[in-house]
Amino acid sequence: MWDWHNIFFFCVNNWHLLFLDDSLCADQVSNFFSPSETKAFIEAAESLGFTHQGSLGPARGEAYRDNDRMSLDDPILAKFIWESGLDKIFSNIKLQGKEAVGLNPNIRFYRYKVGQRFGRHIDESVDLEKGCRTQYTLLIYLSGNLSPKVKHDSRGKQDSSTLSLVGGETVFYDERRGTVAEVAPVEGMALLHIHGIRCMLHEARAVVKGIKYVLRSDVAFA
Repeated sequence: MWDWHNIFFFCVNNWHLLFLDDSLCADQVSNFFSPSETKAFIEAAESLGFTHQGSLGPARGEAYRDNDRMSLDDPILAKFIWESGLDKIFSNIKLQGKEAVGLNPNIRFYRYKVGQRFGRHIDESVDLEKGCRTQYTLLIYLSGNLSPKVKHDSRGKQDSSTLSLVGGETVFYDERRGTVAEVAPVEGMALLHIHGIRCMLHEARAVVKGIKYVLRSDVAFA
């Protein structure tokens, strides 16, 4: 049995955070999770096993979805992640008079292999216990490159030969379906975006090279 809490104990001061909401405010913190820490989470998730998750597709009113997933309910891990600095980020954010109180204890891990993707969709708010309701999505990229920048060759074309992960970007769209933001997976980086009735349409593009691993939870308000 993996001790998730020991893994995260060493992660709590190593955020590289991109904060994104529908007003396009951004806040970045310069540090990453170390490679050993992200590797430990990946190994733990793999040891517990992933299950393929698909959908009926747009013809049946569902976003196209092709990835692998595993989840567990762990309030202690959720508390560790929240108190690593997310509580401070949300200390002055209120939605309809409600304050952020913590993370959804349902921790999910997603795995995208080459060709897998999650089509354009929105994330719904979920009612939790004690009058809590989720309002923000939290994604932590456990795999990716150590820099969001892509090298170019002498002809000015992108050189992906040295990158461990190609593709898998999280892309946000406005009401006219124009691209608002495109976030490439960076190992150890966290991405927050508002969901529910204010959620921007977004997608996870197909992975072209490597395997994309993501930890997912939600910020709850009460």
